[in-house]
Amino acid sequence: MRIAISTDGLYVSPHFGRCPSFTLVDIENGKITEKNEVENPGHEPGNIPHFLHRKGVKRIVCGGMGMRAQEFFQQLGIETTVGVEGSVEEVLDKLEKDVLSGGQSLCAPGAGKGYGVEKVECDHTDE
Repeated sequence: MRIAISTDGLYVSPHFGRCPSFTLVDIENGKITEKNEVENPGHEPGNIPHFLHRKGVKRIVCGGMGMRAQEFFQQLGIETTVGVEGSVEEVLDKLEKDVLSGGQSLCAPGAGKGYGVEKVECDHTDE
């Protein structure tokens, strides 16, 4: 299965749509068989879900994602796992062991606007 992780440096990005890149991994029988990083093609409605779908992605892992984006992924048959934090390596370890779980999106609606462009700080909820 091919999985995309929203990536910001060595960590899972809290904002799927405005992350600098995606780490793509293929996992077969509990082992990573391929891993590479691709640049974010740009944040506009539906663009990233279609981009990742063309790359064969079946699941996306991220910190935060809006409902509209989740609906785009659902329409394309791509599972979304939000509420994930930590290093990409920690996430990869959990994916290999099939123990990665998500939770609530890390950011409030609209909190990612400007992330990586003019914003220097995220508007995470205080929960």
